[in-house]
Amino acid sequence: MSTVNAEHPSNDAAVSEVAPPERSLSKDDTFHILQNERRRRVLQYLSGTEGPVDMRDIAEQVAAWEHDTTVQQLTSDQRQRVYIALYQSHLPKLADFDLITYNRSRGVVERTPLADQVSRYLRESDDQPRAQGLDNDKWTNYYGGATAVSISLVALAWLGFAPITSLGLATLITAIYAAVTVGLVRSSGD
Repeated sequence: MSTVNAEHPSNDAAVSEVAPPERSLSKDDTFHILQNERRRRVLQYLSGTEGPVDMRDIAEQVAAWEHDTTVQQLTSDQRQRVYIALYQSHLPKLADFDLITYNRSRGVVERTPLADQVSRYLRESDDQPRAQGLDNDKWTNYYGGATAVSISLVALAWLGFAPITSLGLATLITAIYAAVTVGLVRSSGD
């Protein structure tokens, strides 16, 4: 008959209390994982989630991003192509690198803490300018407006209706673009 002494826990109890060593990814592994747009989009989707996520939800959102549409407007073929690629290739690869846990039989995916190591590269990606706090449409409108005002001022000067000298006109146009650029730099720093 075997008894366990309360002062000396069994080896099994001691092992379960020890945290596993923290893994990290090499730069080569990180860039290998992120070289594929679908894997980047999976990680992007998961970065806004907590807990397990249904693989179908991920596949639908990735397909919607790829086709620049909404999940509701996706065709069955669009959904299926992305689903199959995620199921067979991309999710297993992310799981192999411990960025996600992937229960293939249940179709459940969960982000791991190791995914935080690659998240900074996702924020710096050109695919996500809005995630960086930049609204490209807004700044396109500002620069477009500055261009329209500048062209109008030059046209007025050319027709002889400008109330300022050429040097004043050049200074005014430069000031307009400087103001818009300073605004852009300030907003991207937020």
